Amino acid sequence: MKSPLLIIAVILCFMSSITLHSCKPSNTFNNITIDTNITYQTMEGFGASDAWRCEYVGKNWPNNKKEKIAELLFSKEIDSQGNPKGIGLSIWRFYIGAGTAEQGTDSDIKNEWRRGESFIDANGNYDWSKQEGQQWFLQKAKSYGVDKFLAFSISAPVHWTKNGKGYNNDLINGTLNIQEDKYDDYAEFMVEVLNHFETKNISFDYLSPINEPQWEWEKKTQEGTPATNADITKLSYMLNDELKNTNLNTKIVLGEAADLRWLYSSFNKPNRGSQIEYFFGENGTAKNLKHVKKTISGHSYFTTWPVDSLIQIRQKLNDKFKKHNIDYWQSEFCILENTDDIGGGSKRDLGIDTALYVARVMHADLTLANASSWQWWTALTNADYKDGLIYLDSGDTSDLFNLDKMKSDGDFHDSKLLWALGNYSRFVSPGMVRVGLELQLNNISLELQLNNISIEEQYRDVMLSAYMDKSLSKMVIVAINYSNENKAINISNCKVDNVYVTSTDKNLEKQEISDNKIILEARSINTLTGSVL
Repeated sequence: MKSPLLIIAVILCFMSSITLHSCKPSNTFNNITIDTNITYQTMEGFGASDAWRCEYVGKNWPNNKKEKIAELLFSKEIDSQGNPKGIGLSIWRFYIGAGTAEQGTDSDIKNEWRRGESFIDANGNYDWSKQEGQQWFLQKAKSYGVDKFLAFSISAPVHWTKNGKGYNNDLINGTLNIQEDKYDDYAEFMVEVLNHFETKNISFDYLSPINEPQWEWEKKTQEGTPATNADITKLSYMLNDELKNTNLNTKIVLGEAADLRWLYSSFNKPNRGSQIEYFFGENGTAKNLKHVKKTISGHSYFTTWPVDSLIQIRQKLNDKFKKHNIDYWQSEFCILENTDDIGGGSKRDLGIDTALYVARVMHADLTLANASSWQWWTALTNADYKDGLIYLDSGDTSDLFNLDKMKSDGDFHDSKLLWALGNYSRFVSPGMVRVGLELQLNNISLELQLNNISIEEQYRDVMLSAYMDKSLSKMVIVAINYSNENKAINISNCKVDNVYVTSTDKNLEKQEISDNKIILEARSINTLTGSVL
Protein backbone atom coordinates (compact mmCIF):
# COMPACT_ATOMS: atom_id res chain seq x y z
CA MET A 1 0.00 0.00 0.00
CA LYS A 2 1.38 3.42 -1.01
CA SER A 3 1.89 6.02 1.68
CA PRO A 4 -1.02 8.55 1.85
CA LEU A 5 1.55 11.31 2.16
CA LEU A 6 3.25 10.17 -1.06
CA ILE A 7 -0.09 10.11 -2.89
CA ILE A 8 -0.91 13.59 -1.66
CA ALA A 9 2.51 14.85 -2.76
CA VAL A 10 2.05 13.42 -6.27
CA ILE A 11 -1.42 14.98 -6.55
CA LEU A 12 -0.18 18.36 -5.37
CA CYS A 13 2.71 18.27 -7.83
CA PHE A 14 0.36 17.42 -10.70
CA MET A 15 -2.12 20.11 -9.69
CA SER A 16 0.64 22.66 -9.39
CA SER A 17 2.05 21.81 -12.79
CA ILE A 18 -1.34 22.55 -14.35
CA THR A 19 -1.15 26.11 -13.09
CA LEU A 20 2.49 26.80 -13.91
CA HIS A 21 3.51 26.49 -10.25
CA SER A 22 6.08 24.06 -11.49
CA CYS A 23 7.43 20.99 -9.72
CA LYS A 24 10.05 20.94 -12.45
CA PRO A 25 13.33 22.86 -12.51
CA SER A 26 12.90 26.65 -12.77
CA ASN A 27 14.63 26.74 -16.19
CA THR A 28 11.87 24.59 -17.75
CA PHE A 29 9.64 26.52 -20.14
CA ASN A 30 5.92 25.75 -19.93
CA ASN A 31 4.37 25.77 -23.41
CA ILE A 32 1.29 27.92 -23.96
CA THR A 33 -0.86 27.50 -27.06
CA ILE A 34 -3.33 30.11 -28.25
CA ASP A 35 -6.60 28.57 -29.49
CA THR A 36 -8.25 31.13 -31.77
CA ASN A 37 -11.12 28.71 -32.45
CA ILE A 38 -12.33 29.31 -28.90
CA THR A 39 -13.74 32.81 -28.58
CA TYR A 40 -15.35 34.59 -25.67
CA GLN A 41 -16.40 38.23 -25.23
CA THR A 42 -15.64 41.15 -27.53
CA MET A 43 -13.90 43.84 -25.53
CA GLU A 44 -15.48 47.30 -25.24
CA GLY A 45 -12.81 49.09 -23.24
CA PHE A 46 -11.14 49.95 -19.96
CA GLY A 47 -11.98 53.10 -18.07
CA ALA A 48 -12.03 55.25 -14.96
CA SER A 49 -14.14 58.13 -13.66
CA ASP A 50 -13.52 61.82 -13.01
CA ALA A 51 -15.68 61.78 -9.88
CA TRP A 52 -15.02 64.77 -7.61
CA ARG A 53 -11.23 64.99 -7.56
CA CYS A 54 -10.83 66.04 -11.19
CA GLU A 55 -12.85 69.21 -10.56
CA TYR A 56 -10.34 71.14 -8.43
CA VAL A 57 -7.34 69.75 -10.30
CA GLY A 58 -8.70 70.52 -13.77
CA LYS A 59 -9.89 73.97 -12.73
CA ASN A 60 -7.10 75.26 -10.48
CA TRP A 61 -3.89 73.27 -10.67
CA PRO A 62 -0.86 74.50 -12.64
CA ASN A 63 -1.12 73.59 -16.28
CA ASN A 64 2.12 71.57 -16.43
CA LYS A 65 0.92 69.28 -13.63
CA LYS A 66 -2.57 68.62 -14.90
CA GLU A 67 -1.22 68.10 -18.43
CA LYS A 68 1.09 65.40 -17.10
CA ILE A 69 -1.79 63.77 -15.20
CA ALA A 70 -3.85 63.72 -18.41
CA GLU A 71 -0.93 62.16 -20.28
CA LEU A 72 -0.64 59.39 -17.70
CA LEU A 73 -4.34 58.57 -18.02
CA PHE A 74 -4.98 58.96 -21.73
CA SER A 75 -1.78 58.87 -23.79
CA LYS A 76 -1.04 56.01 -26.20
CA GLU A 77 2.35 57.42 -27.19
CA ILE A 78 5.70 55.82 -26.38
CA ASP A 79 8.89 57.45 -25.16
CA SER A 80 12.36 57.23 -26.70
CA GLN A 81 13.00 53.89 -24.94
CA GLY A 82 9.80 52.38 -26.34
CA ASN A 83 7.90 52.59 -23.05
CA PRO A 84 4.29 53.85 -22.91
CA LYS A 85 3.86 57.41 -21.64
CA GLY A 86 0.40 56.63 -20.31
CA ILE A 87 -2.14 53.85 -19.92
CA GLY A 88 -4.37 54.81 -22.87
CA LEU A 89 -7.79 54.53 -21.23
CA SER A 90 -10.48 53.77 -23.80
CA ILE A 91 -13.49 54.81 -21.65
CA TRP A 92 -13.85 58.01 -19.62
CA ARG A 93 -16.69 58.30 -17.11
CA PHE A 94 -18.02 61.87 -16.68
CA TYR A 95 -19.94 62.57 -13.48
CA ILE A 96 -23.10 64.73 -13.75
CA GLY A 97 -23.30 66.57 -10.43
CA ALA A 98 -26.44 67.23 -8.41
CA GLY A 99 -25.71 70.69 -7.01
CA THR A 100 -24.38 70.04 -3.52
CA ALA A 101 -21.41 72.29 -4.30
CA GLU A 102 -23.73 75.26 -4.75
CA GLN A 103 -25.41 74.41 -1.43
CA GLY A 104 -22.05 74.53 0.35
CA THR A 105 -22.25 73.65 4.03
CA ASP A 106 -26.06 73.44 3.74
CA SER A 107 -25.51 70.29 1.70
CA ASP A 108 -24.42 68.59 4.97
CA ILE A 109 -21.54 67.02 3.00
CA LYS A 110 -18.51 68.20 4.95
CA ASN A 111 -15.81 67.29 2.43
CA GLU A 112 -15.91 69.90 -0.36
CA TRP A 113 -14.06 67.51 -2.66
CA ARG A 114 -17.07 65.17 -2.54
CA ARG A 115 -19.69 67.72 -3.56
CA GLY A 116 -20.80 68.21 -7.15
CA GLU A 117 -21.90 71.26 -9.14
CA SER A 118 -25.07 71.16 -11.23
CA PHE A 119 -25.61 72.45 -14.76
CA ILE A 120 -29.20 73.41 -13.89
CA ASP A 121 -30.61 75.59 -11.11
CA ALA A 122 -33.98 75.59 -9.33
CA ASN A 123 -35.41 77.98 -11.94
CA GLY A 124 -34.52 75.67 -14.82
CA ASN A 125 -31.63 77.81 -16.04
CA TYR A 126 -28.58 76.05 -17.48
CA ASP A 127 -25.02 77.19 -16.78
CA TRP A 128 -22.54 75.28 -18.92
CA SER A 129 -19.56 76.86 -17.19
CA LYS A 130 -20.16 74.58 -14.21
CA GLN A 131 -17.97 71.51 -13.62
CA GLU A 132 -15.13 73.42 -15.29
CA GLY A 133 -12.37 71.15 -14.01
CA GLN A 134 -14.17 68.00 -15.05
CA GLN A 135 -14.81 69.53 -18.46
CA TRP A 136 -11.07 70.21 -18.79
CA PHE A 137 -10.31 66.51 -18.33
CA LEU A 138 -13.19 65.55 -20.63
CA GLN A 139 -11.73 67.66 -23.42
CA LYS A 140 -8.26 66.25 -22.76
CA ALA A 141 -9.61 62.70 -23.02
CA LYS A 142 -11.14 63.66 -26.36
CA SER A 143 -7.91 65.23 -27.62
CA TYR A 144 -5.95 62.08 -26.72
CA GLY A 145 -8.35 59.92 -28.71
CA VAL A 146 -10.22 58.14 -25.90
CA ASP A 147 -12.65 55.83 -27.69
CA LYS A 148 -15.80 55.97 -25.57
CA PHE A 149 -17.47 58.41 -23.17
CA LEU A 150 -19.97 57.61 -20.46
CA ALA A 151 -22.02 60.12 -18.46
CA PHE A 152 -23.32 58.99 -15.08
CA SER A 153 -25.59 60.44 -12.44
CA ILE A 154 -25.85 59.37 -8.80
CA SER A 155 -28.54 61.82 -7.67
CA ALA A 156 -31.15 64.06 -9.21
CA PRO A 157 -30.41 67.80 -8.91
CA VAL A 158 -31.04 68.73 -5.29
CA HIS A 159 -33.99 71.04 -6.04
CA TRP A 160 -35.89 67.99 -7.34
CA THR A 161 -35.11 65.57 -4.50
CA LYS A 162 -37.63 64.77 -1.77
CA ASN A 163 -35.46 66.22 0.99
CA GLY A 164 -33.71 68.96 -0.96
CA LYS A 165 -30.39 67.18 -0.41
CA GLY A 166 -27.99 65.14 -2.50
CA TYR A 167 -28.15 62.26 -0.02
CA ASN A 168 -31.10 60.19 1.18
CA ASN A 169 -32.82 60.20 4.56
CA ASP A 170 -35.65 57.76 3.83
CA LEU A 171 -34.34 54.52 5.31
CA ILE A 172 -37.60 52.60 5.05
CA ASN A 173 -38.61 52.42 1.41
CA GLY A 174 -35.29 52.41 -0.42
CA THR A 175 -36.85 54.39 -3.24
CA LEU A 176 -35.35 57.00 -5.54
CA ASN A 177 -34.82 60.32 -3.77
CA ILE A 178 -36.84 62.41 -6.20
CA GLN A 179 -40.19 64.13 -6.10
CA GLU A 180 -42.77 62.03 -7.89
CA ASP A 181 -43.56 64.69 -10.49
CA LYS A 182 -39.90 65.37 -11.31
CA TYR A 183 -38.95 62.10 -13.02
CA ASP A 184 -39.59 63.59 -16.45
CA ASP A 185 -37.58 66.72 -15.57
CA TYR A 186 -34.68 64.54 -14.43
CA ALA A 187 -34.76 62.52 -17.65
CA GLU A 188 -34.98 65.68 -19.77
CA PHE A 189 -32.06 67.21 -17.84
CA MET A 190 -29.72 64.25 -18.41
CA VAL A 191 -30.49 64.16 -22.13
CA GLU A 192 -29.99 67.93 -22.35
CA VAL A 193 -26.50 67.45 -20.86
CA LEU A 194 -25.77 64.91 -23.60
CA ASN A 195 -27.11 67.28 -26.26
CA HIS A 196 -24.95 70.13 -25.01
CA PHE A 197 -21.72 68.15 -25.20
CA GLU A 198 -22.67 66.88 -28.65
CA THR A 199 -22.38 70.51 -29.76
CA LYS A 200 -18.87 70.53 -28.25
CA ASN A 201 -17.89 67.55 -30.42
CA ILE A 202 -18.06 65.09 -27.53
CA SER A 203 -20.54 62.28 -28.12
CA PHE A 204 -21.51 60.29 -25.07
CA ASP A 205 -21.80 56.67 -26.10
CA TYR A 206 -23.43 55.68 -22.82
CA LEU A 207 -25.59 57.13 -20.06
CA SER A 208 -25.75 55.48 -16.63
CA PRO A 209 -28.64 57.13 -14.74
CA ILE A 210 -28.54 55.25 -11.42
CA ASN A 211 -25.51 54.16 -9.38
CA GLU A 212 -25.42 51.50 -6.64
CA PRO A 213 -29.17 51.62 -5.91
CA GLN A 214 -28.88 48.98 -3.18
CA TRP A 215 -27.18 51.31 -0.70
CA GLU A 216 -29.27 53.73 1.34
CA TRP A 217 -26.94 56.73 0.80
CA GLU A 218 -27.85 58.23 4.16
CA LYS A 219 -24.38 58.99 5.54
CA LYS A 220 -24.03 62.57 4.24
CA THR A 221 -20.58 61.89 2.81
CA GLN A 222 -21.42 62.29 -0.90
CA GLU A 223 -24.25 62.53 -3.39
CA GLY A 224 -26.24 59.33 -3.88
CA THR A 225 -29.67 57.74 -3.81
CA PRO A 226 -31.20 54.29 -3.44
CA ALA A 227 -33.64 53.08 -6.08
CA THR A 228 -35.91 50.10 -6.55
CA ASN A 229 -35.92 48.18 -9.80
CA ALA A 230 -39.33 49.72 -10.48
CA ASP A 231 -37.86 53.22 -10.03
CA ILE A 232 -35.07 52.42 -12.47
CA THR A 233 -37.55 51.05 -14.99
CA LYS A 234 -39.71 54.19 -14.77
CA LEU A 235 -36.73 56.48 -15.30
CA SER A 236 -35.40 54.30 -18.12
CA TYR A 237 -38.68 54.55 -20.04
CA MET A 238 -38.61 58.32 -19.75
CA LEU A 239 -34.97 58.49 -20.85
CA ASN A 240 -35.74 56.18 -23.76
CA ASP A 241 -38.56 58.50 -24.87
CA GLU A 242 -36.34 61.57 -24.52
CA LEU A 243 -33.60 59.98 -26.62
CA LYS A 244 -36.12 59.12 -29.35
CA ASN A 245 -36.52 62.83 -29.96
CA THR A 246 -32.81 63.46 -30.54
CA ASN A 247 -30.16 62.48 -33.04
CA LEU A 248 -28.05 61.00 -30.27
CA ASN A 249 -26.77 57.44 -30.48
CA THR A 250 -26.35 57.21 -26.70
CA LYS A 251 -27.24 53.90 -25.06
CA ILE A 252 -28.58 53.66 -21.52
CA VAL A 253 -26.62 51.23 -19.36
CA LEU A 254 -28.38 49.72 -16.36
CA GLY A 255 -27.29 47.98 -13.20
CA GLU A 256 -24.26 49.54 -11.52
CA ALA A 257 -25.05 47.04 -8.74
CA ALA A 258 -23.16 47.77 -5.52
CA ASP A 259 -22.30 44.08 -5.17
CA LEU A 260 -22.27 41.46 -7.94
CA ARG A 261 -24.62 39.22 -5.97
CA TRP A 262 -27.45 41.73 -6.50
CA LEU A 263 -27.18 41.05 -10.21
CA TYR A 264 -28.07 37.36 -9.97
CA SER A 265 -29.90 37.09 -6.62
CA SER A 266 -32.13 39.12 -4.31
CA PHE A 267 -29.36 39.15 -1.67
CA ASN A 268 -31.85 40.27 1.02
CA LYS A 269 -33.12 43.20 -1.03
CA PRO A 270 -35.77 41.71 -3.33
CA ASN A 271 -36.96 45.07 -4.71
CA ARG A 272 -33.40 46.06 -5.61
CA GLY A 273 -31.76 42.72 -6.44
CA SER A 274 -31.94 40.03 -9.15
CA GLN A 275 -31.36 42.79 -11.68
CA ILE A 276 -30.41 40.56 -14.60
CA GLU A 277 -33.74 38.75 -14.40
CA TYR A 278 -35.74 41.90 -13.68
CA PHE A 279 -34.42 43.96 -16.58
CA PHE A 280 -33.42 41.32 -19.14
CA GLY A 281 -35.22 38.09 -18.21
CA GLU A 282 -38.08 36.55 -20.14
CA ASN A 283 -40.39 39.35 -18.98
CA GLY A 284 -37.62 41.89 -18.49
CA THR A 285 -38.80 45.46 -18.13
CA ALA A 286 -35.98 46.96 -20.21
CA LYS A 287 -35.17 44.28 -22.77
CA ASN A 288 -37.21 45.87 -25.56
CA LEU A 289 -36.28 49.51 -25.02
CA LYS A 290 -34.46 50.72 -28.15
CA HIS A 291 -32.00 52.95 -26.33
CA VAL A 292 -31.12 50.50 -23.54
CA LYS A 293 -27.92 48.59 -24.17
CA LYS A 294 -28.27 44.83 -23.70
CA THR A 295 -25.56 44.92 -21.08
CA ILE A 296 -25.73 45.04 -17.32
CA SER A 297 -23.06 46.47 -15.07
CA GLY A 298 -21.96 45.61 -11.57
CA HIS A 299 -19.26 46.57 -9.08
CA SER A 300 -16.77 44.05 -7.75
CA TYR A 301 -16.73 45.45 -4.21
CA PHE A 302 -16.89 42.94 -1.35
CA THR A 303 -16.61 39.94 -3.68
CA THR A 304 -12.84 39.58 -4.08
CA TRP A 305 -11.74 37.88 -0.87
CA PRO A 306 -11.13 35.10 -0.07
CA VAL A 307 -10.04 33.69 -3.41
CA ASP A 308 -12.70 30.98 -3.50
CA SER A 309 -15.39 33.69 -3.21
CA LEU A 310 -13.74 35.69 -5.99
CA ILE A 311 -14.06 32.66 -8.23
CA GLN A 312 -17.43 31.22 -7.24
CA ILE A 313 -19.38 34.49 -7.36
CA ARG A 314 -18.19 35.17 -10.90
CA GLN A 315 -18.99 31.65 -12.01
CA LYS A 316 -22.56 32.06 -10.72
CA LEU A 317 -22.76 35.43 -12.40
CA ASN A 318 -21.65 34.04 -15.74
CA ASP A 319 -24.21 31.25 -15.56
CA LYS A 320 -26.94 33.88 -15.33
CA PHE A 321 -25.48 35.90 -18.21
CA LYS A 322 -25.40 32.84 -20.47
CA LYS A 323 -29.01 32.04 -19.61
CA HIS A 324 -30.20 35.47 -20.75
CA ASN A 325 -27.59 36.11 -23.45
CA ILE A 326 -26.53 39.55 -22.27
CA ASP A 327 -23.15 41.22 -21.88
CA TYR A 328 -21.51 42.27 -18.64
CA TRP A 329 -19.48 45.28 -17.53
CA GLN A 330 -17.50 45.59 -14.32
CA SER A 331 -17.98 49.32 -14.01
CA GLU A 332 -16.53 50.34 -10.65
CA PHE A 333 -13.95 49.04 -8.21
CA CYS A 334 -11.44 50.08 -5.59
CA ILE A 335 -10.25 48.39 -2.40
CA LEU A 336 -12.96 48.34 0.28
CA GLU A 337 -12.94 44.89 1.90
CA ASN A 338 -10.32 43.56 4.32
CA THR A 339 -7.97 40.92 2.92
CA ASP A 340 -5.01 38.90 4.05
CA ASP A 341 -3.02 39.93 0.98
CA ILE A 342 -3.12 43.73 1.21
CA GLY A 343 -5.20 44.57 4.26
CA GLY A 344 -8.14 46.92 3.74
CA GLY A 345 -8.79 50.10 1.79
CA SER A 346 -7.26 52.53 4.26
CA LYS A 347 -3.72 53.80 3.68
CA ARG A 348 -2.66 54.53 0.14
CA ASP A 349 -0.36 52.05 -1.57
CA LEU A 350 1.68 53.14 -4.56
CA GLY A 351 3.41 49.76 -4.69
CA ILE A 352 3.03 46.43 -6.42
CA ASP A 353 0.97 44.56 -3.83
CA THR A 354 -2.27 46.47 -4.41
CA ALA A 355 -1.55 46.49 -8.15
CA LEU A 356 -1.28 42.71 -8.23
CA TYR A 357 -4.39 42.27 -6.13
CA VAL A 358 -6.42 44.42 -8.53
CA ALA A 359 -4.89 42.69 -11.56
CA ARG A 360 -6.13 39.38 -10.15
CA VAL A 361 -9.62 40.83 -9.72
CA MET A 362 -9.48 42.04 -13.32
CA HIS A 363 -8.41 38.61 -14.50
CA ALA A 364 -11.34 37.00 -12.68
CA ASP A 365 -13.85 39.50 -14.01
CA LEU A 366 -12.57 39.11 -17.56
CA THR A 367 -12.11 35.34 -17.67
CA LEU A 368 -14.79 33.99 -15.30
CA ALA A 369 -17.57 36.58 -15.64
CA ASN A 370 -16.54 37.44 -19.23
CA ALA A 371 -16.68 41.18 -18.61
CA SER A 372 -16.45 43.06 -21.90
CA SER A 373 -15.47 46.25 -20.09
CA TRP A 374 -13.59 46.89 -16.85
CA GLN A 375 -13.69 50.30 -15.19
CA TRP A 376 -11.94 51.67 -12.10
CA TRP A 377 -13.60 54.08 -9.66
CA THR A 378 -11.75 57.41 -9.34
CA ALA A 379 -8.87 58.25 -11.62
CA LEU A 380 -7.52 60.65 -8.98
CA THR A 381 -7.62 60.50 -5.20
CA ASN A 382 -6.58 62.92 -2.49
CA ALA A 383 -7.32 60.49 0.34
CA ASP A 384 -5.10 58.18 2.36
CA TYR A 385 -6.98 55.31 0.77
CA LYS A 386 -6.58 52.72 -2.00
CA ASP A 387 -9.14 54.28 -4.33
CA GLY A 388 -7.17 56.08 -7.04
CA LEU A 389 -4.90 55.46 -9.98
CA ILE A 390 -3.02 58.72 -9.42
CA TYR A 391 -2.55 60.01 -5.87
CA LEU A 392 -2.66 63.66 -4.88
CA ASP A 393 -1.29 65.29 -1.76
CA SER A 394 -0.32 68.73 -0.53
CA GLY A 395 3.42 68.17 -0.90
CA ASP A 396 3.84 69.13 2.73
CA THR A 397 5.07 66.03 4.54
CA SER A 398 3.81 67.38 7.86
CA ASP A 399 0.26 67.73 6.47
CA LEU A 400 0.04 65.58 3.34
CA PHE A 401 -3.73 65.33 3.10
CA ASN A 402 -4.67 68.97 3.68
CA LEU A 403 -7.67 69.33 1.37
CA ASP A 404 -7.66 73.14 1.35
CA LYS A 405 -4.04 73.28 0.17
CA MET A 406 -4.76 70.75 -2.56
CA LYS A 407 -7.54 72.84 -4.09
CA SER A 408 -5.06 75.00 -5.98
CA ASP A 409 -1.86 72.94 -6.19
CA GLY A 410 -0.05 69.94 -4.83
CA ASP A 411 1.97 66.89 -5.74
CA PHE A 412 0.76 63.91 -7.74
CA HIS A 413 2.11 60.37 -7.82
CA ASP A 414 1.49 57.58 -10.29
CA SER A 415 0.96 54.17 -8.75
CA LYS A 416 1.81 50.63 -9.73
CA LEU A 417 -1.95 50.15 -9.89
CA LEU A 418 -2.14 52.76 -12.66
CA TRP A 419 0.42 50.87 -14.71
CA ALA A 420 -1.12 47.47 -13.91
CA LEU A 421 -4.41 48.69 -15.35
CA GLY A 422 -2.33 49.90 -18.28
CA ASN A 423 -1.16 46.34 -18.93
CA TYR A 424 -4.73 45.84 -20.13
CA SER A 425 -6.00 49.28 -21.18
CA ARG A 426 -2.97 50.30 -23.24
CA PHE A 427 -2.95 47.13 -25.36
CA VAL A 428 -6.36 45.41 -25.29
CA SER A 429 -8.28 47.67 -27.65
CA PRO A 430 -12.05 47.91 -28.11
CA GLY A 431 -13.15 45.29 -30.62
CA MET A 432 -10.54 42.71 -29.68
CA VAL A 433 -11.90 39.26 -28.82
CA ARG A 434 -10.76 37.14 -25.89
CA VAL A 435 -9.60 33.74 -27.14
CA GLY A 436 -8.68 30.39 -25.65
CA LEU A 437 -5.42 29.38 -23.98
CA GLU A 438 -3.98 25.92 -23.44
CA LEU A 439 -1.05 24.69 -21.40
CA GLN A 440 0.82 21.63 -22.67
CA LEU A 441 2.84 19.38 -20.37
CA ASN A 442 4.30 16.01 -21.29
CA ASN A 443 2.19 15.83 -24.47
CA ILE A 444 -0.97 16.22 -22.39
CA SER A 445 -3.16 19.19 -23.26
CA LEU A 446 -4.88 20.75 -20.25
CA GLU A 447 -7.19 23.74 -20.13
CA LEU A 448 -5.78 26.32 -17.75
CA GLN A 449 -9.04 26.50 -15.82
CA LEU A 450 -9.61 22.79 -15.30
CA ASN A 451 -11.68 22.91 -12.13
CA ASN A 452 -12.24 24.99 -9.02
CA ILE A 453 -9.21 23.66 -7.19
CA SER A 454 -6.81 24.29 -10.04
CA ILE A 455 -8.23 27.78 -10.56
CA GLU A 456 -7.62 28.61 -6.92
CA GLU A 457 -4.04 27.41 -7.28
CA GLN A 458 -3.67 29.41 -10.47
CA TYR A 459 -4.91 32.56 -8.75
CA ARG A 460 -1.98 32.37 -6.36
CA ASP A 461 0.48 31.78 -9.15
CA VAL A 462 0.37 32.60 -12.90
CA MET A 463 -2.80 33.82 -14.61
CA LEU A 464 -3.02 34.32 -18.37
CA SER A 465 -5.59 35.67 -20.79
CA ALA A 466 -5.35 36.29 -24.54
CA TYR A 467 -7.02 38.85 -26.83
CA MET A 468 -7.00 38.95 -30.61
CA ASP A 469 -7.64 41.56 -33.29
CA LYS A 470 -8.83 39.18 -36.00
CA SER A 471 -8.58 41.71 -38.81
CA LEU A 472 -4.87 42.21 -38.13
CA SER A 473 -4.01 38.80 -36.60
CA LYS A 474 -2.70 40.87 -33.71
CA MET A 475 -2.43 39.08 -30.37
CA VAL A 476 -2.17 40.45 -26.84
CA ILE A 477 -1.51 38.20 -23.85
CA VAL A 478 -1.64 39.43 -20.27
CA ALA A 479 0.31 37.27 -17.82
CA ILE A 480 0.14 37.93 -14.08
CA ASN A 481 2.75 36.28 -11.89
CA TYR A 482 1.31 36.55 -8.39
CA SER A 483 3.94 34.28 -6.90
CA ASN A 484 7.30 35.08 -5.32
CA GLU A 485 9.24 33.11 -7.94
CA ASN A 486 10.22 33.82 -11.53
CA LYS A 487 8.25 31.69 -13.99
CA ALA A 488 9.13 30.71 -17.55
CA ILE A 489 6.67 30.34 -20.43
CA ASN A 490 6.89 29.74 -24.17
CA ILE A 491 4.10 30.76 -26.55
CA SER A 492 4.19 28.03 -29.15
CA ASN A 493 1.96 29.40 -31.92
CA CYS A 494 2.29 33.15 -31.52
CA LYS A 495 5.22 35.35 -32.49
CA VAL A 496 5.83 37.60 -29.50
CA ASP A 497 7.43 40.91 -30.48
CA ASN A 498 7.44 42.81 -27.21
CA VAL A 499 6.86 42.33 -23.51
CA TYR A 500 5.85 45.19 -21.19
CA VAL A 501 6.43 44.63 -17.49
CA THR A 502 4.96 46.24 -14.40
CA SER A 503 6.77 45.15 -11.24
CA THR A 504 8.42 46.58 -8.16
CA ASP A 505 10.89 48.56 -10.26
CA LYS A 506 9.17 48.75 -13.68
CA ASN A 507 6.19 50.67 -15.06
CA LEU A 508 5.06 49.04 -18.31
CA GLU A 509 8.72 48.80 -19.22
CA LYS A 510 9.51 47.30 -22.61
CA GLN A 511 11.69 44.18 -22.47
CA GLU A 512 13.65 42.45 -25.20
CA ILE A 513 12.88 38.76 -25.80
CA SER A 514 14.19 35.96 -27.97
CA ASP A 515 12.62 32.81 -29.38
CA ASN A 516 9.26 33.42 -27.64
CA LYS A 517 10.80 32.31 -24.35
CA ILE A 518 9.68 34.68 -21.62
CA ILE A 519 10.62 34.91 -17.97
CA LEU A 520 7.79 36.32 -15.88
CA GLU A 521 9.34 38.17 -12.96
CA ALA A 522 8.10 37.30 -9.51
CA ARG A 523 5.24 39.59 -8.47
CA SER A 524 4.70 41.17 -11.88
CA ILE A 525 2.09 41.93 -14.52
CA ASN A 526 3.25 41.36 -18.10
CA THR A 527 1.73 42.19 -21.48
CA LEU A 528 2.96 40.25 -24.49
CA THR A 529 2.21 41.67 -27.94
CA GLY A 530 2.65 39.92 -31.25
CA SER A 531 0.83 37.99 -33.93
CA VAL A 532 -0.63 34.53 -34.43
CA LEU A 533 1.49 32.17 -36.52
